[in-house]
Amino acid sequence: MSDEEKKLKPVSLEGKKVKEIDYRDTTTCETTLQMLQKVAADGHETAIKRAFDMKPCPIGAESACCKHCFMGPCRLNARDPYSRVGVCGATIDTIGARNFARMVASGGAAHTDHGMGMLDVFREVINGNIKGFRIKDEKKLRSVAASIGIEVEGREVLDVAKDLYKELERTYTQVEGEIPFAKRVPAKTLETWRKHGVVPRGAMREIMEIMHRTHMGVDQDYENIVKQCSRTALADGWGGSMVATEITDILFGTPTPHVAGVNMGFLKEDQVNIIIHGHEPLLFEAMIAATSDPAVTEKAKAAGAKGVNLLGMCCSGAEALGRHGIPHAGNFLSVEPVIATGAVDAMAVDVQCIMQSLATLSECYGTRFFTTNPRCKIEGATHIEFHEHEPEHAPNEIIRLAIERFKNRPARVVIPSRKDMGVHGFSHEYINYMLGGTFRGSYTPLNENIINGRIRGVAGVVGCTNPRVKQDYVHVTLVKELIKNNVLVVQTGCSQIALAKAGLMKPDAAVLAGDGLREVCETVGMPPVLSLGSCVDNSRILIACAEMVRMGGLGDSIADLPVAGCAPEYMSEKAICIGQYFVASGVYTVFGVTFPIVEGTKFHKLLFEDLEHQGFGKWGFAMDPYEIARLMIAHIDKKRAALGIMGERERKLFSMEDRRAAEG
Repeated sequence: MSDEEKKLKPVSLEGKKVKEIDYRDTTTCETTLQMLQKVAADGHETAIKRAFDMKPCPIGAESACCKHCFMGPCRLNARDPYSRVGVCGATIDTIGARNFARMVASGGAAHTDHGMGMLDVFREVINGNIKGFRIKDEKKLRSVAASIGIEVEGREVLDVAKDLYKELERTYTQVEGEIPFAKRVPAKTLETWRKHGVVPRGAMREIMEIMHRTHMGVDQDYENIVKQCSRTALADGWGGSMVATEITDILFGTPTPHVAGVNMGFLKEDQVNIIIHGHEPLLFEAMIAATSDPAVTEKAKAAGAKGVNLLGMCCSGAEALGRHGIPHAGNFLSVEPVIATGAVDAMAVDVQCIMQSLATLSECYGTRFFTTNPRCKIEGATHIEFHEHEPEHAPNEIIRLAIERFKNRPARVVIPSRKDMGVHGFSHEYINYMLGGTFRGSYTPLNENIINGRIRGVAGVVGCTNPRVKQDYVHVTLVKELIKNNVLVVQTGCSQIALAKAGLMKPDAAVLAGDGLREVCETVGMPPVLSLGSCVDNSRILIACAEMVRMGGLGDSIADLPVAGCAPEYMSEKAICIGQYFVASGVYTVFGVTFPIVEGTKFHKLLFEDLEHQGFGKWGFAMDPYEIARLMIAHIDKKRAALGIMGERERKLFSMEDRRAAEG
């Protein structure tokens, strides 16, 4: 094990009884470190301290246990996986595949439920039943509709919208056929899916079927289970998640780059600070509207504040960061520490990645903590339900109580001074425009610069932060290594916040890139790392991959592209589902921290080797960021070699004249 891997091992090490934790070993974020130390001094705890005190179960970490019936739970020996079977006779491959499948099902359900919620709001908006939201991006509406075969020319916006709703509803409810966005999948990739029987029918059917198959006594062939894993995951990536992204853009506007700030320094001592945390954009959009009301500012002033300061955290914060330029206070492992500033007057949450500890910690520091979604209630939290049909009610009540708390705010607040600026809000549409201009938007320049070697390939580095490793360290170190080797990086979720804090979301970060990537970035005026939104917006990366194939020159399938993906500090089942839909789409995908499979089993070999031979991508695993970079770059080079573009070529930027010639 390398020295770097030793740094990345869980902070609670077997055989060591450590009473004190050195928080400098747990995070690279100086503001989070400052607040972690304050929390400890105040006699409270966070997820990082609890991870330090609680050693992870070694059997569970590798999914060598089964609790799907009540003859067990059964625990197999991960060191000698074929030495025994479960009470019912289930082998390690069956047990591992069933556990993995249920992670895919849970993660896929989270994103598809989010997408279905957005589609419900879209239906009510176009039917005139919701007045507080409207279609903001008619161009995007028409583009999405046309992409799945809906006639748009000469038609009224509402007519197109109603047809789009009916078509996208099939993403969830259809029991046979193929989901609508399968029309966006490159032909050869779709052919591979059909050959192996993994084209999604409808999300509800796929999730229901995977849960049935993994019940005791049903599917006991790990290869057959993995097929349904792929089908379910693809129903998320090319279904539920993609619907969520596209409908959110249609209703609230497609992101375009904003210069915006990240870190706790954007809290303001003389204003009422409200943080929105979660994953669904509806609450945040309603809060933006409510806090923009001059009457709210006057109420805040009457309480002694200069106004109301709205900030985001985690993925709902990432969406507002990219769409509106609203500052972001920090990623997942900073959500508890920010409470310790004492300056957060209210935190309102909706769904996903909400720690139950926030209710207790908020009480310790006097922060008003609100749940707003019927799917997510927390003992000790005040529940103010957000209703789309009257979107002003919950925000107004949250603001009222936040102002009330400001009047009784503790005498001492500690706000870290650090603020980090960057460019946020890239989308498939803006990248298309950025590369080709208003009238000739195209991915051709990207493909050409990959072919001529200026850009080695593209990497998606996404996902969470995890208290089992040093916060942000792997994200930042990995991405610096990738861009140094001329790999363009795209990001979503908490990962992009880590990179923003490290200054890598600015155009001048191109000085850290290799010569080829740096020249492209300087010519276009873009950062070497592009932020695409929340974790549900990984669908933007899929669309970009499909567009790279469509532009030509880089193969006929997503599996041919010199691209790779990674979630180096992941922590949730959503990440497993995301990883599986990228693998099933043809992308080599490397995870860090841990991997929930026993190495040396047939199931492990299927995911890490054999899927690639079937025309899909494959999984990879490493803890050290330099090793992860090595694996990703080696894969990119392998794909370049297969395409015949590894040799020296003329290295010139693709000019407008070249584009006109190429497009005839």
